[in-house]
Amino acid sequence: MQKPGTVTPDRFPAQDRFAVGAQYVAGRPTKGTSGRTQAVVDPATGDEVLTYEPAGTQDVDAAVAAARAAFPGWAAMTPGERSDALHRFAAVVADRAEEFARAESLQCGKPLKLTREFDVPGTIDNIAFFAGAARHLQGQSAGEYSGDHTSYVRREPIGVVGSVAPWNYPLQMAAWKILPAIAAGNTIVLKPAETTPLTSLLFAQAATDAGIPDGVINIVSGTGQEAGEHLVGHPDVVMTSFTGSTAVGKRVAEIATATVKRLHLELGGKAPFVVFDDADLEAAANGAVAGALINTGQDCTAATRAYVQRPLYEEFVARTAALMESVRLGDPFAPGTDLGPLISHVQRDRVAAFVERARAYARVVTGGEAPGGELESGAYYRPTLVVDAAQDSEIVQSEIFGPVLVVLPFDSDDEGIRLANDTPYGLAASAWSRDVYRAGRATREIRAGCVWVNDHIPIISEMPHGGYKASGFGKDMSAYSFEEYTQIKHVMFDNTAIARKDWHRTIFGDR
Repeated sequence: MQKPGTVTPDRFPAQDRFAVGAQYVAGRPTKGTSGRTQAVVDPATGDEVLTYEPAGTQDVDAAVAAARAAFPGWAAMTPGERSDALHRFAAVVADRAEEFARAESLQCGKPLKLTREFDVPGTIDNIAFFAGAARHLQGQSAGEYSGDHTSYVRREPIGVVGSVAPWNYPLQMAAWKILPAIAAGNTIVLKPAETTPLTSLLFAQAATDAGIPDGVINIVSGTGQEAGEHLVGHPDVVMTSFTGSTAVGKRVAEIATATVKRLHLELGGKAPFVVFDDADLEAAANGAVAGALINTGQDCTAATRAYVQRPLYEEFVARTAALMESVRLGDPFAPGTDLGPLISHVQRDRVAAFVERARAYARVVTGGEAPGGELESGAYYRPTLVVDAAQDSEIVQSEIFGPVLVVLPFDSDDEGIRLANDTPYGLAASAWSRDVYRAGRATREIRAGCVWVNDHIPIISEMPHGGYKASGFGKDMSAYSFEEYTQIKHVMFDNTAIARKDWHRTIFGDR
């Protein structure tokens, strides 16, 4: 049964929007049919925000059917009509920005200043970008490449997309999955993480209120094993886009390939942060702390491995530790809070276990513990800096997904770049140097989908996001994302009006 939690209206002003249920199918909220209950929990307090009935396979079937029914009409709209609908969508989300920010902070434990200044504005900008991009689904220009024919390329929508989003950026990941798909003329069923469905549902409701037709955007809130796997394997779903861990991504790939679906995977990361000896030390230290701690380190592109050339190493460690110690943990809704809790106590304990195991072979410079006092009931963990770890150690090689940065020294530029590439992942990286040639070499040779120079983390709607190696393949955001969500069709017209073509003789008869 749908039940509100004990959260006050000032923290959760959109609470009434979830009175019916936590599914959104064919333009209206509904209840799930799994026969179980699922709680959305505030990780800062442990209080239940909402208890709902998760989606079962029947709900997934209904959502896919709604998306399939909506597809012909939405795909037949002109690019301008879809663009206008997305512009209205952006305006509705902007009008409800505070509702979105508070719901995201509540379910994720993000500081309100992060959701207000990063998650929500970034999402609105994404909608506005794809509203414009919807008018630019262009193929190769027409031409007579054979001499006797005119060829051109069409980009066509592919059908119903079934996407799965993670819990670390529920709103932004919903936008990254939904927007390029529908801008290209597809319809979609999105499964958010069952622990963080609130802003995905608000997003779909805003789309309906903006006039996007029923069934174009559908949300099924349920577990990965039940709702997620059924969605990915559904015969009427023609493409799957998944963001999450590499281990789960492999499972998604197994299910998707069984029905020959198009597949887009944005998986784990272990981003290197390479500081050369001519770098601005203060800039690098500030960038490392911000890049490592954003979203409490629960970011696939977060700075997790800092490689610092030996002349700057000791000073970098000292300055970074001091900055980490100045970070203020607290209530995500309090104005002075810099860092909120992790998503859950389970995730907090997982992060703590990485650090505890590392004490056997490395040194914890600062952090490495959960705070007590008034924060004890939340899933908090102090910003943590680790040194003296070996390159092949667990804390260097594995994705921790928490507020933990490990720092290692290097000597030559060759060594720094080699170490940066020495993990299975390749999602993001950064290089810090005042030398344009040195930085340029790093951007060419570090194998990652994004390489920042003298910064780490900023993303923009116009540029693609996606990885190399075990970090997956395919792109979110930007016009490049249309390559994921459109079918390329070659159209060829004969220009000669000759019944008996010269090439026919290779099949029958003579010249």
